Amino acid sequence: MRLTHIGGPTVLIEAAGWRILTDPTFDPPGGHYDFGWGTSSVKVAGPAVRAAELGPLDAILLTHDHHDDNLDAAGRALLPSAGTVVTTTSGARRLGGETRGLVPWATTILDVPGKPSITVTATPCRHGPPLSHPLAGDVIGFALDWDGGADGTLWISGDTVLYRGVRGVAERLDVDVALLHLGGVQFSVTGPLRYTATGSDAIELCRLLEPRVAIPIHYEGWTHFKEGRAAVERELAEAPEEIRGRFRWIPIGETVEVGG
Repeated sequence: MRLTHIGGPTVLIEAAGWRILTDPTFDPPGGHYDFGWGTSSVKVAGPAVRAAELGPLDAILLTHDHHDDNLDAAGRALLPSAGTVVTTTSGARRLGGETRGLVPWATTILDVPGKPSITVTATPCRHGPPLSHPLAGDVIGFALDWDGGADGTLWISGDTVLYRGVRGVAERLDVDVALLHLGGVQFSVTGPLRYTATGSDAIELCRLLEPRVAIPIHYEGWTHFKEGRAAVERELAEAPEEIRGRFRWIPIGETVEVGG
């Protein structure tokens, strides 16, 4: 499996002949984005790879369509070029067309002639504190399993805090590689409340999941992210060696091999 972290939540996954993109964000830096209910952010880093340089895509996995730090204007323009788009059920209604919508723990099969099929399972997310759903909306993560076992289960956490639904992933899935959305998102209008996972949450998730590799993503690039790489690394420095050894930082813009 080869991964290219393009920036933010956007990762190109290449495995068993498949080319899959997560949460496409390709706008240049400097834009101001409103997320509703008085929340907003400014994009401070652009993508390491331009959308025009991506090449053909078999599928796009979209954890949610209604926040611009997961699907911006340039990313939205890319959707029609993908063979399949999978997202939340509410997102599928908004996007229309052949978009596939999933609720947590529902599955869909990706099929392309000449390639092993992939079972995509939606996993639970809560994009904020309890009762935050009216603000945050529907969000899912994704677990990918290749037919024939070409690679182990790849789990993309999605934008979520650590709560019972996410802990349940460890009970139901045998995760080999975990892409963890971090960043400890906060907004001034809601004070200390967090809307995505922190470094300490990532350590706890790693303890529960015991993945071979845990890769932080979506921890930078916008002003509403409050825990960047340095903050996560400070947390990791205090974690047991068995946990620290599972984490791997992917240089943004570089393609890396994460096979077993």
